[in-house]
Formats: sequence, C-alpha cells, structure tokens
Amino acid sequence: MKLLLTSGGVTNASIHRELQQMLDKPIEECDALFIPTAQWGHPMCSPRSAWRSAAGTGSDLVDLGWASVGLLELTALPSIDTSRWRDWVLDADVLLVDGGEAVYLAHWMRESGFVDLIPELSRTVWVGVSAGSMVLTPRVGREFLEWRPDGDDGTLGLVDFSVFPHLDYPGWDENTGENARRWAESIGGPAYAIDDQTAIAVVDGRARVVSEGDWLAFGLEPRDSSSKE
Repeated sequence: MKLLLTSGGVTNASIHRELQQMLDKPIEECDALFIPTAQWGHPMCSPRSAWRSAAGTGSDLVDLGWASVGLLELTALPSIDTSRWRDWVLDADVLLVDGGEAVYLAHWMRESGFVDLIPELSRTVWVGVSAGSMVLTPRVGREFLEWRPDGDDGTLGLVDFSVFPHLDYPGWDENTGENARRWAESIGGPAYAIDDQTAIAVVDGRARVVSEGDWLAFGLEPRDSSSKE
C-alpha cells in the first residue's frame, strides 16, 4: 500500500497534491471506502461525530470528489461471510480511515480479518486521520490509550515509526511540543509529532513529510523526515 498518514485529513493543497500523486488515476475516477470504526473506541466520539465524518460535514476526507464513497464498518464484518466483503476492499482505490482510538481500531482490524487482506492491497492508497494513521505504527504511547487505559499500547507495526497527532491543536493543552518530546522518549523508537496541516507519505517503505504547518521528528535520520513543503 501507499500510505498518507495525516493528523486532520486532506487539509491543504500540498497534502491534496500528494494524494493525487499516489493515486493511479484522477480522484474523480477513484472509488473510496470510508472506515469509521476507530470512533467507537474513543469517549470524545459519538454517533453524531461518526455521521458528520461519514457525511463529509466539516470533513477533509470524504468530500474530495471521489467517484464513489462506501462505508465499511469493521465491527460488522465478523457477522457476515468473508466472501461477501472481501472484494469490496480489494476493489477500492483508496481506504479513508477515520480517527478515534487506535488500539480499538487495531483490535477490529484483526478480529474482522481485514488485516489479513493487507498483503493483497499493493495498489491501494491508505489515507489515515489521527488514529487511522496511528494504527499502522508499532506503538501509540500510553497517553493515547482510551479504550483500555491499562492495556497494551501496541498497534499493527506496518511502519517503523510512531505518530503523535494534533500537535498544538487549539484548546488541546496536552498536545504541546514539550509533551510530544516526553511522549517520544517513552515510545523509545523513531517518531513524528504532526499538526493538522501535516502528513507523512510512505511509498515503497520510505517516509517523507508533506506539510504546510508544523511537525517534529524524533530519533529519525535526516533522509526520513524531509523538509516542509
């Protein structure tokens, strides 16, 4: 897969341009699947927030002019035969994976069997928002555990770095650069802290920062965290 790991979605022209470059055809010819599952694991989310995201109300994800957008709820998949939904995933050009609680999302990716399809998604673009990005990392840090606060903070480890999203987000006093540095020390591995105007593009295993905002890199070689755009 090609990965576009964002904090807030496709929020500016640089991230939009990166997304278009990842796709093998224009956005208006691409079929998308929207995955809201992570929302159900986070106490700040609700049926209203899930609807707003899926409907594109105030969203920088669903309302980008896709040829079609379908909704895929991972918690429902164990109750239906895999043969019914497998092609829905394989036929999608892009997976739009919403934010919420990353460990909860990782749980349902495994429980549903979705994670078993990942090796077959070589042409698919994954666009993650917040937890939808964090789920692909090795760890999220205890600061981001909401579903099971005393549980394991490990996620899927499909990339080799962790992500601290919503850096310096207005009104979120815990999301400062200093707290991100402390978080990175506890993670004990390569990591990025990114604001909502920043994304990390991963193509052929190589990560590159795409940003019109602010970001920090921890424990990364210079080639892994390219300059702001």
